[in-house]
Amino acid sequence: MTERFDVVVLGAGAAGMFAAMRAGQRGRRVLLLDHAEEAGKKILISGGGRCNFTNMHCAPDRFISANTHFAKSALARYAAADFVALVRRHGIAFHEKTLGQLFCDGSARAIVQMLLDECAAAGVELRLGQRIGAVTRGTEFNVETPRGVVTAPALVLATGGLSIPKMGATDLSMRLARQFGLAVVPPRPALVPLTFDGALLELMQPLAGVSLPITAAIGKRRFEEAMLFTHRGLSGPAILQISSYWQGGDVTLTLAPDADALLLRAKREQPRVQPQTALGAFLPARLAQALAAAHLPARPMADVPDRALTELGAMLRQWRVTPSGTEGYAKAEVMAGGVDTRALQQRDCQAREVPGLFVVGEAVDVTGWLGGYNFQWAWASGFVAGDSA
Repeated sequence: MTERFDVVVLGAGAAGMFAAMRAGQRGRRVLLLDHAEEAGKKILISGGGRCNFTNMHCAPDRFISANTHFAKSALARYAAADFVALVRRHGIAFHEKTLGQLFCDGSARAIVQMLLDECAAAGVELRLGQRIGAVTRGTEFNVETPRGVVTAPALVLATGGLSIPKMGATDLSMRLARQFGLAVVPPRPALVPLTFDGALLELMQPLAGVSLPITAAIGKRRFEEAMLFTHRGLSGPAILQISSYWQGGDVTLTLAPDADALLLRAKREQPRVQPQTALGAFLPARLAQALAAAHLPARPMADVPDRALTELGAMLRQWRVTPSGTEGYAKAEVMAGGVDTRALQQRDCQAREVPGLFVVGEAVDVTGWLGGYNFQWAWASGFVAGDSA
């Protein structure tokens, strides 16, 4: 059996549902397919189950891509305020947590239901549990499904990236893009904890669970947020942010920008205290104890040489660490890399050389910062594709 639609969307995640919804609103006959048994599975686990659905400070410079200008058009055509307006229309309560991050007051399921309701209202046909077979192109696109072949002049690739494989992540969009001649920027885990080995790991492992505000930097890119020690290395918002820019080499961590001055003052004003006590005045106790044991003599501050204090202070001001790797896609919130933006039209994410083929969301080489940016890219790229498909 062969069925014909105007648009077939592969992937019922954030970008796919949005593309299907928008195409349906334009009167297109739309089929939305997904191999999972439930739509929006990644949405449901996002933001600790509350879905950090956008960021009010969304701007193109907060996205990583080989073409830093590519996301501008979509983000301008469908802005964070547009999605917030949609959320308000559906009566979903939300709040700003920090740094412009918007979360549902209740469950992320409200966002998924909103998208399902919008798709239903637009006449989108949703089929879940559909294993996608061969995809070919003659005069139209042909997609093999368990219910037979479906054809359409427009095909939207929205199956996401490789992050969180336990949720069913696959490389389908990238494989199909390559099949149709589109280049792919090598993918890698992003927004992911960093791992270490050797002496650094020996220092970090006993500190697992300790958190503190820091600045993490690679070159001129800096993030001032919290860092968390783990059994394998470092995590927390600052580390996840900088991990998207790390491709080998050092990361510079500022744990206390004025540590040397604070230590020298403690020596003058509290000469009888132990070094870990002086460090504990501005660092978590377990970290202060570990650093004192590793870098300072076990004597009162009065007996610690100024040079030792200034050297430790310099390290706390600019601690250069070299990760051995990351925790990979299993712990990555998103995938960096993906379908090369040079193969796509900026206006609608349509392939330049393959009319009717669109690639949206995480499958595209556009990766946002932590804090709702990647959802906004999903909504925006899905919208512009659905507006043209």
